[in-house]
Amino acid sequence: MSESSTYAEVHLGPQGRLVIPAALRRSLGLEAGDLLIVRLEAGRLVLEKPEAIKHRLKARFSGLPKGLSLADELLAERREEAKREASE
Repeated sequence: MSESSTYAEVHLGPQGRLVIPAALRRSLGLEAGDLLIVRLEAGRLVLEKPEAIKHRLKARFSGLPKGLSLADELLAERREEAKREASE
């Protein structure tokens, strides 16, 4: 497998274990003992370092105005929805 390859075949071990090929581990900067978050996404198994998830989420929400609370926005929406339901 070449160093830049992003494709590899792996076999599922007897206890459901997968071995990530060395070239992929090196490319991703993975080391023994690293924590990975695993999730099912559109029928695929996705493994990510928590730092990568944090970076992606920060980038996604970086355009929000400072001081805006998404929790407050959600609560306000839910209160309005409850008022509409109560008046029906």
